Amino acid sequence: MNNLDPEVAERPRDLVVYGGTGKAARSWEAFHQIVKALRGLEGDETLLIQSGKPVGVFRTQPSAPRVLISNAMLVPKWADWETFWKLEAAGLTMYGQMTAGSWIYIGSQGILQGTYETLGELAAQRFGGSLKGRVVLTAGLGGMGGAQPLAVTMNEGVALCVEVDPSRIERRVKTRYLDRDTADIDEAVAWAERAAADGEPVSIGLLGNAAHVFPDLLRRGFPAAVVTDQTSAHDPLGGYIPKDLTVEEAAELRRGGPQEYAKRAYASMAEHCDAMVGFLEAGAVVFDYGNNLRAGAVEGGLAHDRAFAYPGFVPAFIRPMFCEGKGPFRWVALSGDPADILATDRAVAQLFPDDERLARWLRMAEDRVAFQGLPARICWLGYGERDKAGAVFNDLVHRGALRAPIVIGRDHLDAGSVASPYRETEAMRDGSDAIADWPILNALLNTAAGAHWVSVHHGGGVGIGYSIHAGMVVVADGSEDAAGRLQRVLITDPGMGVVRHADAGYEEALATARDRGVRLPWLE
Repeated sequence: MNNLDPEVAERPRDLVVYGGTGKAARSWEAFHQIVKALRGLEGDETLLIQSGKPVGVFRTQPSAPRVLISNAMLVPKWADWETFWKLEAAGLTMYGQMTAGSWIYIGSQGILQGTYETLGELAAQRFGGSLKGRVVLTAGLGGMGGAQPLAVTMNEGVALCVEVDPSRIERRVKTRYLDRDTADIDEAVAWAERAAADGEPVSIGLLGNAAHVFPDLLRRGFPAAVVTDQTSAHDPLGGYIPKDLTVEEAAELRRGGPQEYAKRAYASMAEHCDAMVGFLEAGAVVFDYGNNLRAGAVEGGLAHDRAFAYPGFVPAFIRPMFCEGKGPFRWVALSGDPADILATDRAVAQLFPDDERLARWLRMAEDRVAFQGLPARICWLGYGERDKAGAVFNDLVHRGALRAPIVIGRDHLDAGSVASPYRETEAMRDGSDAIADWPILNALLNTAAGAHWVSVHHGGGVGIGYSIHAGMVVVADGSEDAAGRLQRVLITDPGMGVVRHADAGYEEALATARDRGVRLPWLE
């Protein structure tokens, strides 16, 4: 229900949480059936969800998950968008994105901290630790991309964000993720250049289509220091809007001519991506932010070598953290009271007093991040850290220091939970980019460890045919049972990240395993 709160979801009436078409349930009938089943579920029963529809309840055991979810899984030979769309139209499946269909989306904050971490690492590598005086050009202000402007200003930079849908710009301004907006490209350029010259952190929303605006800015010689993108390019029909179409015109063509729509979307992606390569050639730091724009551009006619001239964000900035089992750890206050989140913020800061980047994030998040729906928080924690946080949260609930239980989950974008050759597992050291055993093992292990619900999805942020990924959720309700689940799940889950990267030959992961006691039988 929180995923579909109007403050959280992009199109709650359509059951769409974020990512263009990422749903929480297949239909409203299925939604109400899920809620009814959950309300009547016994403590030793498990509910099965097949692509957003409740299909069975079985007696399992008290320590088993209460819910097991599988979304959009297709046999590999049939794993393409055309097949998926036919099956979706027949009412047989749905697109669960990453955290939409696994019910742990928390609004734009869910990607905000990861974007903050990515840009922080970029700044450390290329600009002495800060984006001050630098302009970041990007596009997309939807449920994921909407985090970008605030993440840039949190790193002291200037964000110029192109968005074709005026309602999304309005929403980001309202939630204070975006500082100002305009439909005038000259005005946007002037604002960005002035803010950069003054060293002022400002975010600007520019109404327009990236396939138009990026090439125009390139021709102008716009001084972007960093260029990326988070439009819904992973979904050529339900997400990305071709150039020369308004939002309303796009919706009409989508209904009346889906094949023509996808063809035009791919062609626009080619122009969009080509301009990004142009910025790379002009000296900007350019990276793919995991929406599969590069593959869409190839489909639209751009040469593969040119489309893939710039790297994805994981191999460029994130993989060393994955080697430590570090990734997006998130939690939600079921009380609805922001004070519960503030109390957990303090607890996390006290647990890890030497982590200055974490402390800075928590301070800024309290000051600048507006809660959407139930109050929630996210921060990146690694192997040996998440279980400590879970134990403290459970103790706070047990002692009555919090008003209600805390739900702990994570993004599916995590150290050991995804196989995605154009995103999380791009350019793996041993060439194992496409090996999908890892997310399946992650889901199985979290089930065995006692997570309260576990999910496996196909597609995610890069689209049908391009990734398999898994999610988990565990609840801190103050009980001894929860204490055991938290201790097991919050060790095994990030531990999979260490194991996966150690197996691929990353010395950082091998060192983490040695130092923290992660058993690797093939080395024993």
